Amino acid sequence: MRKRLLVALVLILSACSTPAIPTNAEPLPVVSAADFQLQLVQSSQPSVVNVWASWCLPCRAEAPLLREASRQFEGQVTFIGVNIQDKPAEAAAFIAEFGLDEFDHVADPDGSIPALLGGSGVPITYFVASGGDIVATHFGIIDERSLVSGIDELLALP
Repeated sequence: MRKRLLVALVLILSACSTPAIPTNAEPLPVVSAADFQLQLVQSSQPSVVNVWASWCLPCRAEAPLLREASRQFEGQVTFIGVNIQDKPAEAAAFIAEFGLDEFDHVADPDGSIPALLGGSGVPITYFVASGGDIVATHFGIIDERSLVSGIDELLALP
């Protein structure tokens, strides 16, 4: 019985291991909350802003969905990842693991961007109209229905 428990524990821990960190990955650019807000205001496209961290299990669960949505809505909606309170190498490994390099990411070491946008914690997804107005905020892990609904709302705006 103990041997089975030990084997199960080893399997679980190996499944949760961190992938190899890409050696050629550049650290994410650190952006202040004010500069990020200005970027949203100046955007001519609506944006989906996802706040994430490599150590966040719900963030790991929603990452494939965000990757696929960024592909599906390419050219219509800008996707931006905001990595908070993370180590640069671990953030780079997360992006590589989930193939999230298809859209831009910024680093926010102190979590000031979500605070400015009216939230805290991870994950958070903001739906932002062109011009920078926040249309909707989704706290916690986002599912496909909520993500597509938020994007549809953005695309329906004049």
